[in-house]
Amino acid sequence: MIILRLDRVMADRKMSLNELADKVGISNVNLSNLKTGKVKAIRFSTLDAICRVLDCSPGDILEYKSDDNTEKF
Repeated sequence: MIILRLDRVMADRKMSLNELADKVGISNVNLSNLKTGKVKAIRFSTLDAICRVLDCSPGDILEYKSDDNTEKF
């Protein structure tokens, strides 16, 4: 399972949703959906822009957590 930590990074940088959306060039609605985990995918170009604006790496925003209910191969 991929967990989004965008809200934590934004809080650390003291950046609002509106400010980040403006600087990244996406709508507030799309950024809000991303922040709350309501999306299934993110474009690398969007991730790149978010990381550039927040001065972070993708690993600061995205976290992998093993889902104990998944079948192991």
